[in-house]
Amino acid sequence: MKRIGAIELGGTKAIVGAAVMDGTARPTTIDTVRIPTTSPEETLARCADTLRDLAGRMGGLDAVGIASFGPLQLDPRRPGYGAVTRTPKPGWAGAPVRDTLAAAVHDLRPGGVPVAIDTDVNGAALGEGRWGAAQGLDSHVYVTVGTGIGVGVVVGGRPQHGLVHPEGGHLLVRRDPARDPYAGHCPYHGDCLEGLACGPAIEARVGRPATELADDHPVWDLVGDYLGQMAANLLFTLSPQRIVIGGGVGARHGLLDHVRHHARRHIGGYIDHPAVTGDLTTFIVPPGLDGESGLAGALALGWDAAAGRSA
Repeated sequence: MKRIGAIELGGTKAIVGAAVMDGTARPTTIDTVRIPTTSPEETLARCADTLRDLAGRMGGLDAVGIASFGPLQLDPRRPGYGAVTRTPKPGWAGAPVRDTLAAAVHDLRPGGVPVAIDTDVNGAALGEGRWGAAQGLDSHVYVTVGTGIGVGVVVGGRPQHGLVHPEGGHLLVRRDPARDPYAGHCPYHGDCLEGLACGPAIEARVGRPATELADDHPVWDLVGDYLGQMAANLLFTLSPQRIVIGGGVGARHGLLDHVRHHARRHIGGYIDHPAVTGDLTTFIVPPGLDGESGLAGALALGWDAAAGRSA
């Protein structure tokens, strides 16, 4: 059994918790605390204080896992490992997330407390793979669709990195200007996936928040088309065994039906596998962790760090 601290650091709030884990059963967190994401100094200090409080009640910590918004520097060989890199969130570019929290918990264990960090979507993908909708699979993708769009990838049971880390929210998709004259929300790419299908893009296009739109509003089929293109592109490039779609917009009633319909259309019958030749209901699925995918992923990162396995 290991005592694992976990932080899901999002753009609007951080969730801090801890669990005593055996690495197999879905962990039950102890006193999950929500902290508003303000400045890096204030937010990380409150996260650190909460971790230390939980550690005191548990008799220490064996490791900490952090699933954070990004982009992040995830190459331990490069300067700024564990820090936020280029982000539109004011004040957070260069914020040393991992170093700050590692320093705060270092003295809670002889030799220091191992601290692992990954993106929030890679963390969510890992959590869904360990205990959720992708359990038992070798490779899968987790997509969150909300204020932005993030894509986490797990291959061989481990989060995918590489040159940096997956940024599938900025995939380039095909926009028909006659059907959708909206030029896109993304400040970097305009009409990339995030620029066309995230919550702010929907609101900018129709003039009302997505939460106020009826289920039969035509924008949902349009968003489903863009996400269906994403699903087809991910299938063609990564060949995941499953795509899990969550987030505030992703959880919209009926949206996954649109996504599956358009994904099947864009796949075009090219992939010969039962998972993608039918209605795609076992290939494109909702999360299985009841909104706790990110925190579960942070716990999984912490467990692996305690066991000496890096992300």
